[in-house]
Amino acid sequence: MGLWMLLLLLLHLGVCVSLPAPSNVSISSFNMEHTLRFLPGLDTPSDAHFAVQTSSLRRRNVWRPVAACSQLTARQPCNLTRAFKDPLVHYQARVQAFTATQTSPWTVSGQFQPLTDTVLGPPEVSVSGCGNCLLLRIGVPTTLGRLKDLHSQLVLRVQRTRDGVQFTMSVPYEEEHVIGYLQPGVEYCVKVFVTSFFNTKHVSSQPHCAFTSPPPSRSSLYVVFSLLAAFCALGFLVTGLGIYGGQLSFELLRQRLPKTLSYILLQCQTGGCAPVGLSDCSFTEEQL
Repeated sequence: MGLWMLLLLLLHLGVCVSLPAPSNVSISSFNMEHTLRFLPGLDTPSDAHFAVQTSSLRRRNVWRPVAACSQLTARQPCNLTRAFKDPLVHYQARVQAFTATQTSPWTVSGQFQPLTDTVLGPPEVSVSGCGNCLLLRIGVPTTLGRLKDLHSQLVLRVQRTRDGVQFTMSVPYEEEHVIGYLQPGVEYCVKVFVTSFFNTKHVSSQPHCAFTSPPPSRSSLYVVFSLLAAFCALGFLVTGLGIYGGQLSFELLRQRLPKTLSYILLQCQTGGCAPVGLSDCSFTEEQL
């Protein structure tokens, strides 16, 4: 009789002894996707599983099981995005370890509000030139779509690649924007991040770079420089020909002038008609 009582007592103690409670229960969120993580308690058996429940501060002490997280293994995360539907409500979650015969105490997380505690990741960005401007196209992640109605906006950091000059501008959360008043043919890089009135936790995108207008190709530059050199050479040639022609005309005139004067004097002495502009043919060669 005493042996049976001892066995029943040991069996009862084995059932009553609980498993170690999970530890480090935390909720993280990125782009409104919420994930719960935890660690198994010390000496938790390897065959133990874990269950997750959630509650909101609107309904205290009302815990609802998360169907997709009712048979978790150790260190397996739990997606709570569907469980935390209202971005303005404060939530909590708790985790319990269990086996076929034992359970652990619940470990409760801290309070979590989706809107203020999520980290706003960068949207998808593409940049193209439009003359003296950049055309910015924004791809809105599906999980961030609800933030468009919650006073969210985009912050653009524009940097000129040539000298690093940059400026920042805030624009509404829309899918297309034009960044104007830029220099044509110059490369700019744009970084984008999302912010809102309720949340300043954000991650900036990688720089996306583009020229405002296509830069001139090297072949075009060669053509321009070649034409410029040809025009300069032609100008020098024309100038040289002009100077040389003037000097040649002066030399010919100087050589022919004595012969012309001798002919005029001969005509005057023989009584021929005087050329126009000579009023008297009585001049002698000595007077000339």
